[in-house]
Amino acid sequence: MGHLSRLFLIIFCSLPFKSLTEAKIGGFTVEIVPRHSKLSPFYNHSATLRDRSRNDAFRSIARAKRFNPSSLYTNYIGSVVYPGEGEYLMRLSIGNPPIEVQAVVDTGSDLVWVQCAPCQQCNNQNAPLFNPMASSTYAGLPCNSQPCQNLIESQCSASNYECLYYSTYADKSYSSGTLAIDTLTFDPIDGQGATLSNAVFGCGHDNGGNLGSGLVGLGAGPLSLVSQLGPHIDYRFSYCFPATNSASKLKFGGESILSTPGVVSTPLTFSSLQSYYYLTLKGASVGNKKIVNSEVSSNEGNIIIDSGTTLTMLKSSFYNNLQAALRETINLETIPDPDENYGLCYDQRSFSNIPEMTVVFHFNGADIPLKKFNLFKAISTNLTCLAMLPTDGESIYGNRAQMNFQVEYDRANNQVSFAPANCAQF
Repeated sequence: MGHLSRLFLIIFCSLPFKSLTEAKIGGFTVEIVPRHSKLSPFYNHSATLRDRSRNDAFRSIARAKRFNPSSLYTNYIGSVVYPGEGEYLMRLSIGNPPIEVQAVVDTGSDLVWVQCAPCQQCNNQNAPLFNPMASSTYAGLPCNSQPCQNLIESQCSASNYECLYYSTYADKSYSSGTLAIDTLTFDPIDGQGATLSNAVFGCGHDNGGNLGSGLVGLGAGPLSLVSQLGPHIDYRFSYCFPATNSASKLKFGGESILSTPGVVSTPLTFSSLQSYYYLTLKGASVGNKKIVNSEVSSNEGNIIIDSGTTLTMLKSSFYNNLQAALRETINLETIPDPDENYGLCYDQRSFSNIPEMTVVFHFNGADIPLKKFNLFKAISTNLTCLAMLPTDGESIYGNRAQMNFQVEYDRANNQVSFAPANCAQF
């Protein structure tokens, strides 16, 4: 799962509003901010650009390996998380009276969980822990409940027959506790608020690693926030990641529908690992040069679209052909990355002077033109590198490539749509 080299969502939530269980709403919008921007309470003044770029590479590589089914833990629920700049935090309230919590948001995982008191082991957080005994709407779920059956692996409490979850991650982070229900409250920026009653979540009493205060899964599995909001939002949501460290928005329901010029759509496919959103990448073009993706399958997706992975991860043969075409088009002297994390790098000043290139990713039914900032990123004050890496794990369409696109997930119609946008003004 996630993170931490990704962008972070912060959702501002407080007082209860219209109940999603009482009436279907048209949708709502919440603000998102990059975790490592100065807008975030987690901004690290001491982290350098090279530090963040190094973590971007480490986390993206680990995440691609984690998405590989053969490398999953048998009781895996989320995805690997490393500290970095590609994450978003979501701020929401839980319980009655509502207690504000902040959690990593991830389209590559399902379970919603927060740190709870009493806590045997907890990650550092500034806010008080959520105390389930102080909430009048909290209830533990029994072992024979459907949500408990939806867990990949669970145990049953010998004392009270409550469902116990245990989630481990590839970086050795973990969370364990009680699967429960309580009220989630959202306070969107447009004034149309909502509450979700009887929301399923994990109340984590033993947590460790890099996951912080909790996790909000936006994946395709039955326990994700999107699945629980379900028909109330028509199984739709969208985001728009700015090319700068500025705030933007996460939209749910009718407000997420794309109606701007230039919208293109591509089918969503799913594997047996139903948490992940797969697209079919047929190839790419650099100018007039076509690069075919040999991993294309007529029936199944071959690349995961993910909000939580910064870099785009491509199968080695496709990556090597794409890199060669870019190298030929750019026609500048390359400079090796001193840390050997990135494969194609240039002097930043020289690279900034070259014009925009015509680079297009060809998905099934949708051609996505990429700008220089989608393709390359500064990893230090004088070095710019290709924001893509080869992998022997799953291919991932990372959030850097998605910057300045509004991206809508429409699970009711099994498609993802893209529209160019100035996400800082989204």
